[in-house]
Amino acid sequence: MAARVLNSPRPARVRLGAAHPARHPVEVNGEAVESLRESWLVEDRWWTAEPLRRRYWELIGVRGRNVVVFHDLTAGGHGPGGWFVQDA
Repeated sequence: MAARVLNSPRPARVRLGAAHPARHPVEVNGEAVESLRESWLVEDRWWTAEPLRRRYWELIGVRGRNVVVFHDLTAGGHGPGGWFVQDA
C-alpha cells in the first residue's frame, strides 16, 4: 500500500492588499479574507543547495474557514507556483 501525503501544499491564486510596509493576502482562490490571525517567516536548509524560505499567513475567509497560505521566497518568490495553500 502506498503512503498518502496529508495536507500537502496546493498551488493558490492570491491577491495582495496595497498596505505598506507589509502587503498581505486579501483574497485566496476567489474567497475574500475576513481576518489575518498571524504571519511568520520560515528559513530552513540554508546550508544546502536547496534552501527553504517561506512567508506564511494564517487567515480566516469570509465563509469562516481557517486557511494557511505561504509564499515561496526562494529565487525571489517569482515564477509559476510562488503561492500555496494548506488547510489549517
